[in-house]
Amino acid sequence: MKKLVSVYSLLLFLYPACQVSNRDELVQPLIEATREEFAPDKRIARFDLTWEQGVLSGETNLPEAHRTLLERLREKEIDYTDSVRLLPETDLGAAHLALVTNSVANIRSDPRHSAELAMQALMGTPLKVLKKSGSWYLVQTPDEYISWVDAAAIVRLDPQAMEEWMGREKVVVTEMIGNIYRDENKNEIVSDVTAGNVLELLETNEQTFRVQLPDGRTGYVPIAHAVPYERWKNSRSTDDLSLINTAKQMMGSPYLWGGTSPKGMDCSGFTKTIYFLNGKVIPRDASQQILEGELVDTEKNWEDLEVGDLLFFGVPATADTKERVVHVGMWIGENRFIHSRGRVRISSFDPDDENFDAYELDRYLRTKRIRNQPSERILSVDQILQ
Repeated sequence: MKKLVSVYSLLLFLYPACQVSNRDELVQPLIEATREEFAPDKRIARFDLTWEQGVLSGETNLPEAHRTLLERLREKEIDYTDSVRLLPETDLGAAHLALVTNSVANIRSDPRHSAELAMQALMGTPLKVLKKSGSWYLVQTPDEYISWVDAAAIVRLDPQAMEEWMGREKVVVTEMIGNIYRDENKNEIVSDVTAGNVLELLETNEQTFRVQLPDGRTGYVPIAHAVPYERWKNSRSTDDLSLINTAKQMMGSPYLWGGTSPKGMDCSGFTKTIYFLNGKVIPRDASQQILEGELVDTEKNWEDLEVGDLLFFGVPATADTKERVVHVGMWIGENRFIHSRGRVRISSFDPDDENFDAYELDRYLRTKRIRNQPSERILSVDQILQ
């Protein structure tokens, strides 16, 4: 009799354990399927969820994805405790927006200065603030990239304050590298600036604009180094001459991993900067840029290419490995392209050209045309600064 009781007790113990195991086996695929549907690229969406002993935890900035997952759990009749944190965190209060107030904000993969530089954002760029860790904030840029920025590089705002700033008259810096001065005689520097920086316009003088930075500092910019926003916006063009001239203004600029500004840029940061200074916001990384636009070439038929086309380089896919896109440049005509490798340089596919680049020719993948191609991932500057 004691043996029967012992066996029965063992079965009772094992049965719920089997139930838990089966439930766990059901839940993880549901999490992965929801992540794949709503957040396939973790660089632009946060969906870090885990399941343990009936508790769903983690964080996401995608409320719809969160709701969808809960519905799927209910459909499977799986009991759960929802401990997921929705971003932005409630601790941020109403100030869940921000403006970049340094000429260039370094945005990193983790909340520390020694972490990898993921990208940069220019002064006046509006950001979404998702959460805080020490003196760092997890932010999302207008092109949806998510990474960490030091609090010293931004000023946090609530939606009303952001709307008010958006409605004020502004200027855009056009000089590649310049300064804001304390007075019109250039006696003291308030801040450095770089092309694409956006400042509030307080006053127009004969030789200067009096401006205000997003954090309230004021100063003067030489009138030759900036343009009123409306005039700047309406003058932007992705025609051949504009793209080539902008790219060549950065010739010799140093390669900087994670850089997306005239102060230093990696390969995709360079193409991104070219297009931004001509009024278009394109995705951050080469592996994202290659997904946009129209396929132009895969066979090295250079006569089919136009100025502004993006050339991609890397390692082709094999039966066992995925394609790796590791480099990008912009076509400028006459068998030449401009790109950031070591420094911004011009390379050629003409063997008789002094800038012939056998290395890039050997790892060429294909060319895409993003100019004048509709895409939800390619924005006009007016969409982020209106």
